[in-house]
Amino acid sequence: MGTVKRILARKAQRAVLTTTPHTLVYDAIAVIAEHGVGALVVTEEDEVVGIVTERDYLREVVLKDRSSRATPVETIMSRPVVTVDPNETIDRCMELMTSHRFRHLPVLEDGELVGVISIGDCVKQQVREHTAEIHFLHDYINGGPTVVRERAAERASQRG
Repeated sequence: MGTVKRILARKAQRAVLTTTPHTLVYDAIAVIAEHGVGALVVTEEDEVVGIVTERDYLREVVLKDRSSRATPVETIMSRPVVTVDPNETIDRCMELMTSHRFRHLPVLEDGELVGVISIGDCVKQQVREHTAEIHFLHDYINGGPTVVRERAAERASQRG
């Protein structure tokens, strides 16, 4: 069964992007756009106090006709933040994200922010694991990878 630790090991983006509650929404959204991510973790004195997402921006700034250049992140950030440990299962993370209707989970290890995973990260990892399992079962049913290669060679020699 997959864990958050596996997802974090595969992610290209290693640094956790954060902002503060007092940062202007415009500046936070600029970081989100620049790095191609969907969310920033909001921290204050190394403590996770919220998360701000593109969805928060749309719902709390655009639809409420607020100015992103005059609104601090703390006004629109989601809180309290649900976090997970690196040893949490991917199934549990997907369950949390689905039941709470959010797409990003900060990862804390011994109280320290070590990463952020998305629902997309979880789905990709599940697909990898299921694909590997299917290949294993296919090989097992067909007598293992060696037998599969031998049968392919045998068929090729019969054709030629």
